[in-house]
Amino acid sequence: MATRPLASALRLSKTPRAPFSSSGSHLAPPHLARRLQTLARALASSSPQAMASAPAPKKVLVPVANGTEPMEAVITIDVLRRAGADVAVASVEPGSATVAAAWGVKLAADALLADIADAEFDLISLPGGMPGSSTFRDCKLLENMVKKHVEKGKLYAAICAAPAMALGTWGLLHGLKATCYPSFMDKLPSEVHAVESRVQIDGNCVTSRGPGTAMEYSVVLVEQLYGKEKAEEVAGPMVMRPQHGAEFSTKELNSTSWNVGETPKILVPIANGTEEMEATMIIDILRRAKATVLVASLEDKLEVVASRKVKMVADVLLDDALTQQYDLILLPGGLGGAEAYAKSDKLMGLIKKQAEANKLYGAICASPAIALEPHGLLKGKKATSFPGMWNKLADQSECKNRVVVDGNLITSQGPGTSMEFSLAIVEKLFGRERALELAKTMVFV
Repeated sequence: MATRPLASALRLSKTPRAPFSSSGSHLAPPHLARRLQTLARALASSSPQAMASAPAPKKVLVPVANGTEPMEAVITIDVLRRAGADVAVASVEPGSATVAAAWGVKLAADALLADIADAEFDLISLPGGMPGSSTFRDCKLLENMVKKHVEKGKLYAAICAAPAMALGTWGLLHGLKATCYPSFMDKLPSEVHAVESRVQIDGNCVTSRGPGTAMEYSVVLVEQLYGKEKAEEVAGPMVMRPQHGAEFSTKELNSTSWNVGETPKILVPIANGTEEMEATMIIDILRRAKATVLVASLEDKLEVVASRKVKMVADVLLDDALTQQYDLILLPGGLGGAEAYAKSDKLMGLIKKQAEANKLYGAICASPAIALEPHGLLKGKKATSFPGMWNKLADQSECKNRVVVDGNLITSQGPGTSMEFSLAIVEKLFGRERALELAKTMVFV
């Protein structure tokens, strides 16, 4: 709570004194009494005792390695930080804070695992992916940290391959109900009660199935740490799907073929403040579909600090990307990122040329409203955006749809629609069959 400076609050010397009461006590006039009460509360709230009683943020460890599934790592980090958790992203790769996650996504950790080996955490969550999960399994330092953490009765979790490859191998799932990625179910030890739940809670252990369940898994972790009310508060703005596991659909108008060949070239710009979940899902899923995806930084270096402080590493700087032609240009959201896109004359000029040539472009979350609309790139088009920004769209007639395709333009609402957005792009580029195949592979449907 913001308070007035102490000097301002004490500027009372010119206030006339009130007369004594019949009982002999000195009474302050009402306005002075109110100001004194306000001052007392301000001083009390800033006292060491009051600050000491404020709850410390929950501390969470998310290790990463070469081959870690980037969606599972980034979604977990992002969602927990939205809840207010202090999340440490630690590389288990010796001497390297930057990891080459799966699908060519590069992430920069906050620290090396060895540097925080003695730290205490309220939750340790292991993302999946291979060979990331087997690297976790073989990392004795991580194994010892997790075992000590579990012995203290604290919350621990894993998703995708990690429950079987790491927790199961370490003997930390014995006697528990647990799930994992479908093709790793037979690798769970016989002492584990294997179940096919999208997210499974048993005591202090939470397990889940894959990229398509990562958002549900992360919200469950928020609930375990903070309670149901906080979980609902975090989930609401993410525009999560009401029916997990159901098939996805798209609102399409002015249908046109997106036939650009088997290896379309796609540009995904990122900047400080870009929403990391959205960027990661777009890059990951389109690379799974065998598209050529180039990630370009708008900053003066390859590393950007995304909206929830995840450090993403681009492939090239924007100037280097401008020398090439693209079949599709896609803008992730995040308010800071969208504002950076809108201010970049070079990027907006490139997208305008793309639109004028009737080539493909799209945006999600804040970017349709903040970047495309002001530059005339939604003129005559139906689009959607983050719900809180619908009022910035000139045409709001289709904004309630989670994904909208209008000819050569595709837009979507937010983090919770990112997978549908990406799969809709796959469907337009490669067909419904490949999109559904990918959705099933990711355990999205």
